[in-house]
Amino acid sequence: MTTFTIGETDFLLDGRPHQVISGTLHYFRIHPEHWADRIRTAKAMGLNTIETYVAWNAHEPVKGEWDATGWNDLGRFLDLIAAEGLHAIVRPGPYICAEWHNGGLPVWLTSTPGIGIRRSEPQFVEAVSEYLRRVYEIVAPRQIDRGGNVVLVQIENEYGAYGSDKEYLRELVRVTKDAGITVPLTTVDQPMPWMLEAGSLPELHLTGSFGSRSEERLTTLREHQPTGPLMCSEFWDGWFDWWGSIHHTTDPAASAHDLDVLLAAGASVNIYMVHGGTNFGTTNGANDKGRYDPIVTSYDYDAPIDESGHPTAKFHAFREVIAKYAPVPSDVPSGRPEAPVLEVALSGEGDWMPAPTGSVSDDPATFEELGHLGPLVRYDVELPPFSGPAALVFGEVRDLAWVHVDGVFVGRLSRTLHERALAIPAGSRLTVLVEDQGRVNYADRLGEAKGLIGGATLGGAPLVGWTATPVEVASAAGTGEGTLGRALLRGTFDLGAPADLFLDTGAWGKGFAFVNGFFLGRYWNNVPQRTLYVPAPALRAGANEIVVLELEHAVDPVARFVAAPSLGQLEE
Repeated sequence: MTTFTIGETDFLLDGRPHQVISGTLHYFRIHPEHWADRIRTAKAMGLNTIETYVAWNAHEPVKGEWDATGWNDLGRFLDLIAAEGLHAIVRPGPYICAEWHNGGLPVWLTSTPGIGIRRSEPQFVEAVSEYLRRVYEIVAPRQIDRGGNVVLVQIENEYGAYGSDKEYLRELVRVTKDAGITVPLTTVDQPMPWMLEAGSLPELHLTGSFGSRSEERLTTLREHQPTGPLMCSEFWDGWFDWWGSIHHTTDPAASAHDLDVLLAAGASVNIYMVHGGTNFGTTNGANDKGRYDPIVTSYDYDAPIDESGHPTAKFHAFREVIAKYAPVPSDVPSGRPEAPVLEVALSGEGDWMPAPTGSVSDDPATFEELGHLGPLVRYDVELPPFSGPAALVFGEVRDLAWVHVDGVFVGRLSRTLHERALAIPAGSRLTVLVEDQGRVNYADRLGEAKGLIGGATLGGAPLVGWTATPVEVASAAGTGEGTLGRALLRGTFDLGAPADLFLDTGAWGKGFAFVNGFFLGRYWNNVPQRTLYVPAPALRAGANEIVVLELEHAVDPVARFVAAPSLGQLEE
């Protein structure tokens, strides 16, 4: 029986010192037909282990409807890692952050009345326990001491930055051990004394998360983990992007230097991310530390393996460092080839906004009250007589709202810009289209409601009698009127064989794009991201279809596929 244990100074593989050199791949951000390729490419960099979070809301978006197939087949993902001769680390949360919507927690869970998020509150503990048992049904038989490849399992995630409920952590440990998990259990926190003290238990092995000043961070970690191996289980080698900002990159040489310091100190490491992948559909998260910043569709992360799965300069720099401490495969994957370039004329199928339906309520219903997991809800209300213009004021807009009076656009309100009011002209009907731009994935805004929050006033008087209509973006249909403005656009194109593509969205305003029914994600003519990644498995030889659901203005009804991604890098 192969064993993986914690010794006085090292991890021990069958009793011998073992340095974990790992990298993060999120199966839920990668097309399943690409899993094996991305694992193999990561191995070529010199890794001996692959780590992944488990996204609860991907597996159970609707309460009681658990899914571990297809994109959610964690067991297959772990088996593919094993097939490459690599170990695996599993981090099931339940909270994962990861710039993933709602930090991985299902909306049905966080919107439960009276629930206490990430603490020993009975409703939360009961739901989390059931979730963990389902995950461990997959993980337990794949542990290394049972002939599998899983060597570590993490309890919670950066908990010291959020809370200090030791009873909650003890309950997670109890459920984990009762489910048959026997490999070492870890926690992770930034190496700040108060976080390390709050986020773990004496029986758990503390690890750190950081991306620079490795020697200093390891010293702090050692003060709180006096024995056993040192490990940076999130070595941040890049960063994520949000709309309205820059494309974040880190210098390959500087990142490689910090990795070298870690490995030279004998520390184990997990590189976050070795390959980031994509926030397909509307799975992106958001941050809000006084300003709401939704994450872009790409999760390239400036990782060693880029969004489309090819090695970068950082890959080669890291590989050279790893080769000083461990054997690396002789074969190195080739760089990214140019993608096929083509233009596709799009036929305008007109406004796709559904007609208002549903019951009337005094205040606008939230997305949660509607049980709607999609990104759009239409709100309608009859306006009282007034001479206009008058001030329309909402308690809060979450997150972006387009306001119309009698079908005429009168303004947009942005949560990011802290906008919640505008003057509207006289009319008989107010229509507000609201987009959930991404659920906050960090701190105390986890689980917040989406939509028009806190009611509305017109000229200081309450505005009541609202109808809320969920919009199903994946099945929207156009009216056949016009091609510009808010419209559904459709086109077809032929390919000799499936290939990765990059869809240039620069000529469009804001919206969603689909290829052959596959939901690529959000686009926006805001910086930094200008292209959407189209994975080859979503395409086919012969005819393919593209559908664009435009929210604002498609000034050029043409879909252009370009040779390379544009994520905000400076033009040469």
